[in-house]
Amino acid sequence: QVQLVESGGGLVQAGGSLRLSCATSGRTFSIDAMGWFRQAPGKEREFVAAITRSGKSTDYADSVKGRFTISRDNAKNTVYLQMPSLKPEDTAVYYCAAGPIYSKSTRSYPYWGQGTQVTVSS
Repeated sequence: QVQLVESGGGLVQAGGSLRLSCATSGRTFSIDAMGWFRQAPGKEREFVAAITRSGKSTDYADSVKGRFTISRDNAKNTVYLQMPSLKPEDTAVYYCAAGPIYSKSTRSYPYWGQGTQVTVSS
């Protein structure tokens, strides 16, 4: 099993920034990709960003491309999501996910964190 614990969410004004962290533990050798997803009230969970084990490949949703940055520190078993220039439409619960396949699909990630709330006020 793999355990994921997110942190770093909160309430910020539009234009502000947050950095989310996802600490992993357990059978992390089975994990080749990490992803961030988000879910706003009344909406489906959607892909935000993904990164491979090496960190050499990353991918982003169009809505955050050029604003958010995903990175990882394998020595600390931690993945980050840097979120500057936040907008009210970024408000959601953000989830960290881990899986064997580098993908934008929730179905590719068997392991999930509990989520952290990000609220951006206008």
